[in-house]
Amino acid sequence: MPAVSLKAQEIKAFFTCMAETMQANKDRLIEMDSVFGDGDLGLTMSKGFQAASTAIQDSEEPDLGKLFYLAGKTMASSVPSTMGTLIANGWMQAGKALKGKTELDSAGITLLFETFTRGIAELGGAKPGEKTVLDGFTGSLFFLKTNPFDSLTVDEIAQRLRHKANEDLLATANMLARHGRVAIRGEASRGVVDPGAEVARLIIENFADVLEGRCAK
Repeated sequence: MPAVSLKAQEIKAFFTCMAETMQANKDRLIEMDSVFGDGDLGLTMSKGFQAASTAIQDSEEPDLGKLFYLAGKTMASSVPSTMGTLIANGWMQAGKALKGKTELDSAGITLLFETFTRGIAELGGAKPGEKTVLDGFTGSLFFLKTNPFDSLTVDEIAQRLRHKANEDLLATANMLARHGRVAIRGEASRGVVDPGAEVARLIIENFADVLEGRCAK
């Protein structure tokens, strides 16, 4: 199969699609977050990704690390809420790790999501299994680390990423929340999926679309 290669145009397309997706899912995310949280997740994600997308669209910068860092920095200043800050820090840490790269191959994509999730974990102090956004990336990240790009087609990779992300989301329903307002509810936090993990699923879904060429700048 042809080698995977994502450049600035594809990364800009990813953020464009993310902005559109978060806007389309804004009300649903608000509803999900209102069960145990303060209900601002949809507003935060739609506003944050729109700001990030706008910030990088007109840039002629070929350095993908700088693009991700700019996207994260812009999101951090636009939506300084808990989730906004966590996602923004993820992009900024990924940007630092990818500095100097003008294209992402399979190893670069794995590094992107490794450092993105690490940035979230280090700032938020959460670990996998604690019913947070991190749990929405567990299966997808493990899948990427197995380096399937050499043996699978791009479409197969995209389909499996979507499948893993959906599995991860559903798995959070059985988890006990350890962070945020929802943690106060104790055992009552079980039985519903984590809205942060739904944000993760949407990120993976859009990235899979980019791999398949379904996101256009």
